[in-house]
Order: sequence, then structure tokens, then C-alpha cells
Amino acid sequence: MRYDYLIFIGRFQPFHLGHESIVAHALTQTDKIIILVGSPYQPRTVRNPWDYNERERFIRANFSEDENRRILVLPLMDNIYNETAWIRSVQQIVSGVVHATIGAEPTIGLIGYQKDESSYYLNQFPQWGRVEVSNYEDLSSTDIRDAYFSDNKETEEIVQSLSVPVAMALEAFKQTKGYAQVADEQRFVKAYKKGWESAPYEPTFVTVDALVVQSGHILLVERKAQPGRGLMALPGGFVNPKEKLEDAVIRELREETRIKVPAPVLKGSISNTEVFDDPYRSARGRTITHAYLIELHDGKLPKVKGGDDAAKAFWVPFAEVRPEMMFEDHYHIIQAMLG
Repeated sequence: MRYDYLIFIGRFQPFHLGHESIVAHALTQTDKIIILVGSPYQPRTVRNPWDYNERERFIRANFSEDENRRILVLPLMDNIYNETAWIRSVQQIVSGVVHATIGAEPTIGLIGYQKDESSYYLNQFPQWGRVEVSNYEDLSSTDIRDAYFSDNKETEEIVQSLSVPVAMALEAFKQTKGYAQVADEQRFVKAYKKGWESAPYEPTFVTVDALVVQSGHILLVERKAQPGRGLMALPGGFVNPKEKLEDAVIRELREETRIKVPAPVLKGSISNTEVFDDPYRSARGRTITHAYLIELHDGKLPKVKGGDDAAKAFWVPFAEVRPEMMFEDHYHIIQAMLG
């Protein structure tokens, strides 16, 4: 069957020969392919080293001018704690593209392969056709990133997994501050994990985060240490062994922000709590956080000052909270709890 449109969804961190083979196959089956690039507005991390624009260039560098006219590359925002909203976003993007160019009812299909549990989305669009493809030489973006940002400098295996244009782009990227930043974070994460590599089971960590709001503002901190040095984050941290969750969140909040509000008032202002457990939410390992929404009375914003693990503490208007400046999944926690 030939389609008017095929949709290919992925993060492409980086775009490797497996991805290229899928796009090339799609171009034989469709008039146009819509490539939706996930995690488009994220800070540079070990899991998401390249921004949306860089990844679009990686993709387009592999195809001719004529082929590129048939390729539409668009950003697809993550919504990791609201699957329904994410599905709706995909549908809206595709609907906007398709109905803007074709008057008749088009044939639409989804192309991809069932890699692991992260490929569940392939079953979420029964209204569209499906084009199954195989995993090209069992390539993994995770393995490519791990080798690329490691200190061993063994790049031959990486080059064999990439097209020439992408390999050249990644070689040039090694000279940038972005590369140094991600490589430093990867070294930290590997050293961090060595501390428990001899444990009989991989540990699960429990943390707490405080989402403090007042007068249209959110209380955030700037992280002082890796991972995520320099990024904005919710005040929070690890739960002590003999500590209740609610006590832990108030302690971390006061330690990191020095907020001029008594602890009993903060506790009394807790209006909601939710658990956030995305398996990929933290590079440090399986980390489940309990987030507490603390709603203070409107009025003058309490004084705050960075302390403990926070370089700074500050109030930010709702509209100025930007995902590309936020640590881990904290932007998505804010979205889930505040809308």
C-alpha cells in the first residue's frame, strides 16, 4: 500500500544509520514523511545532548534536495506524565500538516519498529496504517552516546553506525562547550553509579521536591553541582533514612532556599502531593520523587537565598518557566501539577 503521508517519531539522539534506513524506506512508500522529533526543548544532558535544530540538520544532511522537499521535520514536545495530551499533540500536528495541503481524505501511516517498552506509542494510533520495519543492525542511540562521550576515544564503532555527514558533524561538535559539558556530566554519572555497582540489586532512590507558588510565581533554585549544574530546579533532594516524606520536603525547601516562612506555615500550605516515576527521569538511576504543591497566600513574595546544594534561589513568573532551562523532569512536574 502506498501512503500520502508516513509519520516517523523518535528522539534521534543522534540520527544513525538505522534511522536513515527507515526514512529511506518510507520515501519509497509515501509521497511525504513527517518526522516528529521528541524532546525538542531540553537542556543538554547525557540522554539529550543535541537540540532540535542540530538534530534536524543531522537528518536533512543525509538526503538530496528533492528528497528533503518530501521530508517535513517538526518538534514534538514531551508530556511524560500526561499520555493523552501527548497523543493529542501528535494528532494535532499531523492534522495541521495534512489538511493544510490536501483537500481529499489522505492515507496516513505510522512507520517504526518495536524496539522495547519505549515503543508503546506505535499502538496508540489505530486510525492510521502501520509500516513495520526491522532494527537495522541492532543499532542503539544509547550505545552510540555512551561511546561518543566516553574518555576511551574509540570512535571507529561510532563512525560505522553513522552516515558520513553525521559523523563529521559529531566530530566538529567535540570542539564545543556543549560536548565538554555533557562529557563532564557523563563522567560524574558513571562515578556516581560505581558507588553501588556491587549491590545485589540496582537501587531505587526516593526523593522529594517542593513546588512552592505564590502570586503567579514559582520558587526555583539554580543547581550548584552535577548533574544539571547551572540548571533551574524545584527545591528538593533525597529522603533521610529516618525521615517522613513531608518532613523531608520541608527540610530540603528550607535548606536550599532559606525561605522566610515558618515551617508550620509551609506544612499547613501543602495542597497536593503526587508521585513522579518516569524510569528515565534521572541520569543517576531509578529515582522516584514525591512532589508537594505548597500554595502560599498572595502578597509580597517571601525573601529567599540559595543554600546547601543550591547556588541561588529565586521567584520566577509562571510564564517564564522554560523547559530548556529546567533540570530532569521538573518542567513536566510543574505542568502536571499546575496545568
